[in-house]
Amino acid sequence: MSTRVHSAVDDDEENAVPTFFHLHLVSDSTGETLSMVARATVARYDDVEAIEHFYPLVRSDKQLDRVLADIEASPGMVLYTMINPEMTERLVRTCRDLGLPCADVLDPVIRMFQSYLNMPQMPRVGGQHQLDADYFKRIDALNFVLMHDDGALPEDLEEAEVVLVGVSRTSKTPTSIYLANRGVKATNIPIVPAIPLPPKLFRAKRPLVVGLIASPERIAQIREHRLLTLNADPRSTSYVDRHAIAEEVALTRRLCSEHGWPIIDVTRRSIEETAAAIIALLKEHRVRLAALAETGR
Repeated sequence: MSTRVHSAVDDDEENAVPTFFHLHLVSDSTGETLSMVARATVARYDDVEAIEHFYPLVRSDKQLDRVLADIEASPGMVLYTMINPEMTERLVRTCRDLGLPCADVLDPVIRMFQSYLNMPQMPRVGGQHQLDADYFKRIDALNFVLMHDDGALPEDLEEAEVVLVGVSRTSKTPTSIYLANRGVKATNIPIVPAIPLPPKLFRAKRPLVVGLIASPERIAQIREHRLLTLNADPRSTSYVDRHAIAEEVALTRRLCSEHGWPIIDVTRRSIEETAAAIIALLKEHRVRLAALAETGR
C-alpha cells in the first residue's frame, strides 16, 4: 500500500487548493519534540497541510498495535522518537511493508553526537522531561508570571528577571508565559495614558525592563477583534482609534528612551522570536549586573 496524497490544483495558481497528507507522530514520551519538528518542517511548504495523527506515551505492544492499525488505515509519513528497540523495529518494519516513509527525527543528531563525543549513549524514555532543578525552576517562574500578570503585585518587581512594559495588545502576557517556560521569571506592566506606572519600576535594579511596541494598525486590528469577541461595538470607543493608539506607542517610546530600556517591535514577530530577543538581552543584562557586583566589592 502506498501513501495517498489528495490534491486538487486549478490552472490558476490563485485558486490552488492545499495538498493534504497524513502525518503520523509516534512517541514513547510526550511527543513535544516530534510536534515541533513536524510543524516547523510543514511550515516550509506553501499550500500543504498535514493531517496529524498524534500518538504520545506509546510504551506497550498493545498501544503500538493500535498505532500500526491507524497507519495502515490512513497511510502517510511516519515520524517517531522511541527507545525500545523491539517496538521501534516493529514500527519500521510495518512502514517498510506498507511502502511508507518512516524516520526517527533524532537519529541524525544522535549519530553526530556519538561521532563527536565518541561515547555510548544512555537512552531514557522521556529523559528530557525528568523532574530536575530546571523543571522546578520553570514551574516557579510560571507561578510567578501568573501571580504578577498585568501589573499585579508591583511591590515584587525586584524579584523579577524581566519586566515587560507596553500598551494593551502587544503580547505582554503570552510572551511572559513563554519566558516562564524557559525558566525566566517575568512580569508585565501595561502602559495606559494618564495612569502612572508604579514608582518601584523606576527604582528596580535587578530586572531587565523591555518595552514592547507594534504598529498602530496591528494593535487596532487585534483590539477590534478582542471587542468583537466580547460582543462590543468597536466604533463606540477610542480603544481602537489609530491616532490614539499612535500616541500610546509614542508614549512607550519616550518612556523607554528616557530610562534606557530596550524596545522590541512585535508587529511581525512571533512570540518565540520576541522571547528569543529578550533572552539575548537578558544574557547581556546579567553580565552587566555581575560586573557591577564585582566592582562594588
